[in-house]
Amino acid sequence: MKHLMIDLETMGTKPSAPIVAIGAVFFEPQTGELGAEFYTAVNLSSDMDLGAAPDGDTIQWWLKQSAEARAAICTDYTLPIADALFELSAFISRNSENPRYLKVWGNGASFDNVILRTAYERTGHICPWQFWNDSDVRTIVLLGRQMGFDPKRDMPFDGVAHNALADARHQVKYVSAIWQRLLPISNEE
Repeated sequence: MKHLMIDLETMGTKPSAPIVAIGAVFFEPQTGELGAEFYTAVNLSSDMDLGAAPDGDTIQWWLKQSAEARAAICTDYTLPIADALFELSAFISRNSENPRYLKVWGNGASFDNVILRTAYERTGHICPWQFWNDSDVRTIVLLGRQMGFDPKRDMPFDGVAHNALADARHQVKYVSAIWQRLLPISNEE
């Protein structure tokens, strides 16, 4: 599969935001087929110790989320950020023929993808995909709305909202639905 949906839960909105959870799902937008999945909660202090900077508004926002969403990031089973990124890179390598050509989707490319790339830099790890392969969920949602399809209104959410893996799966679902409307499969051969 040549597409990977990433979703992060963070304690900020800037590129330097600390990451508290990473969810990722390989997928094929033309069919909506889901592939291998990745999830880990990240130790907040480990990222802040490397210079990640939280913001108060995001922390207050998290305090208002469901107990289930908060439980996913407030667990004893967290990885230090460097280990979490190493595991994500290993997951990508195991499940991608060539990460250099992998299309990596974020909600949007200027949020998840940039925060993740900045975390790779903070930890001294190399980001496993090329920046020019970043793809933006928000842009395709805008295209869907222009076609009269609003996935945030028209597609029910399965799972716990603001759980990084559940969010990534849901984003795959609506990106694929819009992709298929934009590029229908031709039955003529």
